[in-house]
Amino acid sequence: MIKIKIYLDLLMLLNFAFDLILLLAVSILLRRNVSIYKILGGALVGGISILFLFFNISSLMLFIYKIIISILMILISFGYKNIKYTLKNFLYLYMTSIVLGGFLYFLNVEFSYEQYGLVFINKGLSINVIFLIIFCPIIIYIYVKQGLWLKNNYSNYYNVTLYYNHKKYLFSAFLDTGNNLTVPLTNKPVILINKEIKAKQFFYIPYKGINGSGIIKCFKADKIIINNLEKENIIVGLMKEKIKIDGIDCLLNKKILEG
Repeated sequence: MIKIKIYLDLLMLLNFAFDLILLLAVSILLRRNVSIYKILGGALVGGISILFLFFNISSLMLFIYKIIISILMILISFGYKNIKYTLKNFLYLYMTSIVLGGFLYFLNVEFSYEQYGLVFINKGLSINVIFLIIFCPIIIYIYVKQGLWLKNNYSNYYNVTLYYNHKKYLFSAFLDTGNNLTVPLTNKPVILINKEIKAKQFFYIPYKGINGSGIIKCFKADKIIINNLEKENIIVGLMKEKIKIDGIDCLLNKKILEG
């Protein structure tokens, strides 16, 4: 029979730290203007609740218990306004928990720790401690930064289908609020693409940007469809430099959507 020595105080501290990081991440991602003391209270409930895992209960009861504890943590930390508000907090808590928990499990497996239920055993300092001290803040920072960027910019992503000379071209587009390029005299807005398209007739228009000024090669598309919005006779400019947004090969002009 294997004897395992478990330090409950250290286990509770680790669980408290883990829950605190999760709740802070949710608060930042969803921009919840709440007191740090409320978040500490929610994390404290999560930290103490680890004790119930040592009771002899069924898997179903353990699952129900985890859901109840998570809801309590959310209510204590962020309060209750309505069902939608609470559900969103709950879902973000679990999504963030999956990200951090996945990294923790990966590190434990990579370092060949023996697993007994929810406990990982190894000689020396536990990887859980090392992970929480060093890796958790780094992972949370990257996760929150990317999450905020996506939340702020997700509505600016569009699927664009361009039709020209009986051919169809597909683009992943981004609504660039800095793209105010228009055709002189007519003041028609111009969208910018990275792909080379063989047009029958080109014309050039001047532009002025942060990196300088010059002229850009353009043609008139038969029509474009921006998500479900159809536009005809749109001016398209061919960019020489690569768009710096990952996966994007088209920059939309805000005046096109306004019109």
